[in-house]
Order: sequence, then structure tokens, then C-alpha cells
Amino acid sequence: MNEILDQIQTFFWNIIYRPTWVDYLDIGIMAVLIYQLFLITRRTRSMQVFKGLLMLVLASYISEMLGLVSINYLLHSVLSNGILVLLILFQPEVKRTLEHLGRSANMSRNKEQDEGATPIEEITKCLQRLSRRRVGALVVIEQKTGLQEFIDTGTRLDAVISAGLLENIFEPNTPLHDGAVIIRGERIEAAACILTLSDNNAISYDLGTRHRAALGVSESTDALVLIVSEETGIISLAQNGRLTRHLDADAIRKVLRTVYQQEHTFLWRLTHKQLLPKKKGGAQHE
Repeated sequence: MNEILDQIQTFFWNIIYRPTWVDYLDIGIMAVLIYQLFLITRRTRSMQVFKGLLMLVLASYISEMLGLVSINYLLHSVLSNGILVLLILFQPEVKRTLEHLGRSANMSRNKEQDEGATPIEEITKCLQRLSRRRVGALVVIEQKTGLQEFIDTGTRLDAVISAGLLENIFEPNTPLHDGAVIIRGERIEAAACILTLSDNNAISYDLGTRHRAALGVSESTDALVLIVSEETGIISLAQNGRLTRHLDADAIRKVLRTVYQQEHTFLWRLTHKQLLPKKKGGAQHE
């Protein structure tokens, strides 16, 4: 026990008194690199692998402190090829990052939208049109929890949000109408995405697969999901495993304002705050 305490004391002494400005610069650069790696992987399933690798590094250090020779040897053997493992595991993310850097000079693509055509108005307009025509729709808006695993099941679009495009996607008997549209920030990432259905037995039998899929993704993520019923034309919201039905245009705008903040350009804001009308504007909770 005294040996462990001595090691801890030595560790903190080395951190406080030994480093030079070069060491601090080295640590700073490494911190930036690790943070960038975190940003690259946070919207993908690779994030879980990244967390697992960090746990292995921590376990290796603890096993060395406690003198667990066999476990420490095994962990060091796994981590000795860490760079190669990272390149293999994060190959898609590394590729996307390099492509992003290569086209950084063309990052002005967000200006494709007109100043008056905001994502809030475009989505609201589309849902109202589909509701009047009783065309089914399922729109998933990503927030803090990444939805890359669902995006990968659909057809990538990476398109500007517009009412006409969304309406055309959900047009019956078209290739992309069946499934969910996933929106990330100001872009339509993918269409015809497959979502996991909710296992909640308390869901009304009047609600079909579209509503169950919306509740399913809202139970496992913080996504905001808007649904248009094909049978009734009713617009509903699924969020945090709860379903809010009979949304009108004002209610839709109020919900979307919890995601979008409008200034001179469109900014993507992540939030946990849920602004829903309380029976005002015809909203009812089920």
C-alpha cells in the first residue's frame, strides 16, 4: 500500500515540478489531436471503440501500478500496435476527414439557401402540404446523439433542406418514399433510412409502423422525430420516448426552434430543452 502511495506521490510531483515549456507544448498538441479524433468519431459507432481503447490505456496504467504482471503484459501487447489498430478501425472517418480538408476551399455551400428560406419554414411547409394530401412522412432531426448508424442504412443525399425536395422524397411510389429522412443541421443527410421499432407494448394499436419507428429512435437517442400519418394526415412529434399528436404549423415551428437558431446565417444548436405547446394550438399528449 505504501508503495502505491509513493508511486502516486511521485507521479504528481513529476507533473507539477518536472515539465518544461516543451513538455507543455507537447501535451497541448496531443490534447488537440485527441480532441479532433473525438470530434471525428462522436457521430459514429466508432466512438464506442474509441472509448474502449481509452479504457484499455487506463487499465494498462492501473495494472502496472498494482503490479499485475500478466494483465499488464497482455494490455501492452494489445496497445503496442495501437496506431495500426486505430487506422484500421477509423478508416472511414480518416477518409472523410481527408476529403473534408481537400474541399475546404468550397465550404461556402450553405449559401445555396435563400435568406428567407429557413430550415424551420421549409420543414413546416413540407409537413403541412403532406398532411393536407395525407402522404405519410417520417423526418428525423439529429441532435446531440449521433445517428450515423441509421444514416448508413439509407441513401446518402447531403442536400440543402427544401420543402420541395422533402415533399418529392415522400411522394408515393418513388424509390425513396419508404423509410425515414435524417436531417443533420442544415442538410438532409439521407433518405429511405431504416429505424428500429419501439418495443413499448403500451403504444396504441391505431398507430402503425411509422409511429413505432419514430418512438423507437426517440427512445434510444435524443433525436426529434416528426411524423405525418398516411391514414389521417395528423402531424405528430416523437421525442424522449413520448408522442405528441395534432401539431399545427405554430406548434411545429416552436418545436423546431429548439433545434435551430436563426441569425444572419443558420446556426446548428444542440439542446436538451423541449418546448412543446400545452394543449394550445391543438396539441394533445397521448
